[in-house]
Order: sequence, then C-alpha cells, then structure tokens
Amino acid sequence: MKPLMPSTPHRPRVPRRAVHGVLLLDKPVGLSSNDALQKAKRLFRAEKAGHTGTLDPMASGLLPLCFGAATKFSQVSLDADKCYVAQLRLGQRRVGGDMEGEVIDERPVHVSPVAIEQACERFKGPQSQVPPMHSALKKDGKPLYEYARQGIEVERAPRQVTIHDIVITDWQDEAHLLTLTVRCSKGTYIRTLAEDIGEALGCGAHLAGLRRVGSGPLDIAQAVTLETLAEWTEEQRDAHLMPPDALVADWPAIRLAAEEAGRFLSGLRRRVAQADAPAVRVYGPEPAAFLGGAHITAGELIADRLLSPTEVQALLTL
Repeated sequence: MKPLMPSTPHRPRVPRRAVHGVLLLDKPVGLSSNDALQKAKRLFRAEKAGHTGTLDPMASGLLPLCFGAATKFSQVSLDADKCYVAQLRLGQRRVGGDMEGEVIDERPVHVSPVAIEQACERFKGPQSQVPPMHSALKKDGKPLYEYARQGIEVERAPRQVTIHDIVITDWQDEAHLLTLTVRCSKGTYIRTLAEDIGEALGCGAHLAGLRRVGSGPLDIAQAVTLETLAEWTEEQRDAHLMPPDALVADWPAIRLAAEEAGRFLSGLRRRVAQADAPAVRVYGPEPAAFLGGAHITAGELIADRLLSPTEVQALLTL
C-alpha cells in the first residue's frame, strides 16, 4: 500500500471584478509585455485585460494596458504612431542587433556630428524594412526569435513603415554612444534602424538601449511602475486608471441627446449635422457618458465599436 502523500494547501481563489479603463504602465527591462499585463491584471483583480502591442523584453517604457470596456479600443493604440528614445553603440555589430547578442563585427569609429546628422536624415520618411530575426513576428505560428535561437533564418517579407522624425539628443564621442528620439509609425523596428544608421556611418552599430515614451496621444509622464502599483491600495489603483476614451482622445467628439444616444447604442445609424470623418468618439447627454466609436459618411453617424449598456452605466458610476 502506497504511503499517503501530504496534501498541498489549497490557495483561495482571488475574486475577479469588472474594471474599466486604461493603465499607462512603465514596463521594466527584462519583463515581457504579457508578463507585465498578467501582474497588473492580478493587482487589479480584473476580469478582462489586454495590452496594446508588444514591447520587447529588453525595452522599457510605455505599455498601455486596457481593462474591460477599454479593450474594445486597444487596436487604436496598437495602430498609433510611437515615440522611442534609443541608444546606439557605434563601432559594434551584434547578433540580433542589440546588446544581448555576441559581437560579430568591430570597426573604428570616426564620425562627426555633421555626419551623424546626415545619416539620420537619410532614414526619415516612408521606407521598407525587413523585420529582424530576433522579433516577435510570427512565421507558421512561431515567433521569429525562436527560429533565431535555433540558428535558423527564415525569409521575411519587407514591410512599409514611416520614420516621421529623428532627433539627436546626445552624442558621447569617447564611448561611441548615440542617443536618438525617434517618432515613427507602428511596426517600425528600431534595432533595424540602429543597424542601418551604423552602416550608413560606415562603422556599424547595435541597439544598446530602448525606451518607449509615447503612443498616439499617450505619454510616459503619466505612467506608473509595477512596484508602485503593488504598494498602492486598490482604491488608489482604480483612481489612477484613465477612462476608456483616453485611447481615442485625438478623435473629434460627437454628443447625442438621450433618445438619439439610446438608438445609437442599439446600432442604428443617426443623421448628424457634421462633416464626414473616418473616426469620432460619441457621447450621450450630460453627465458625459462615452458610448463608443463611429465614423460619419454622407451625414450619417455609423457605429464601429459600441460599449454595452452595462459598461456605459459602470463608467457613469466611476
């Protein structure tokens, strides 16, 4: 007869609750976006949560997290332009294009501030980028970085991106460290940009550090760390949440009367005296209840993403 094994203490299940809003998280280096999301979700005891696009584990900075009703608009933040502060180490190329890979090429660095300015200027505007192997882009359901770790290189289709601006914020000549602020379209690989600038300068480069500081209208200045969240009470965490419409704050606003708001929430098109617009945020009467997102075509307000009546009511009680 087998001896009885000691029973494992049963952990009480943490009750989940409906939470609605946007948390601007300052993600630390070394943590994946999903790990950061799960830690925040547990702290809030949230029923539903999602992030707005992966931020590489080696990168820190702005990671907008969506809870409840806000998850309906996460794609807006995913598609938004991004802003990064990137540190490039000139004179070294590394496997994967960042500081975690081994050095594969070293060259002397003889560059002037003018040459750096000219090289950066070359990469402004629309361009084609080949995604790096050390990226989360998937091939046959598997991230490219998993192939890279096995020493396998797969063909990647180039993608169109736009670098809106590159500003040189610091150049440490002796350390060969160049700091840039880059404003770009979604899907831009900053490590690829770093390597391309290095080649344009003739000395090679890799990405030594990366921090995301902006996503659409959202800014790192409003972000909070996981450590701070853990120290706060639940009431303090809830108070720090931004409303779901923070993700669409740069869209024009439309306000509907009570009767029209009810019909809009049921999915009916409404006539409005507004110019055509690809995206608008729609509110009911005062108190300002956010109802969802829509577009206007030929004088008709057409719903795209609607909050449920329960979600609208929950936001009114916040």
